[in-house]
Amino acid sequence: MRRFYVFGFALLMAFDSFAQISFKMAGTHALPVEASPAWLLRLAGEPWVYGAILGYLGAFFTWMSLLRHAPVGPAFAASHLEVVSVMLLSVWLFDE
Repeated sequence: MRRFYVFGFALLMAFDSFAQISFKMAGTHALPVEASPAWLLRLAGEPWVYGAILGYLGAFFTWMSLLRHAPVGPAFAASHLEVVSVMLLSVWLFDE
């Protein structure tokens, strides 16, 4: 069961991190923001938007399956590890 938790939370962290990085990339590529149909079409053609959606969906289903087995307290704490991974990836990818 321990292997399940380690793999599950690593997968959750990967999905969450991928979603956050994709969201940042989509926002960067969507500039300049305009209130126009042309901007929405340009945004719909951006692959990072779909990466963010895929990451959020993967994180949701991973989280739901982890909640079936893991105790809620430690699961909630471990689910926020993506804050650290996103911070480290942002330093490396975006020089932030």
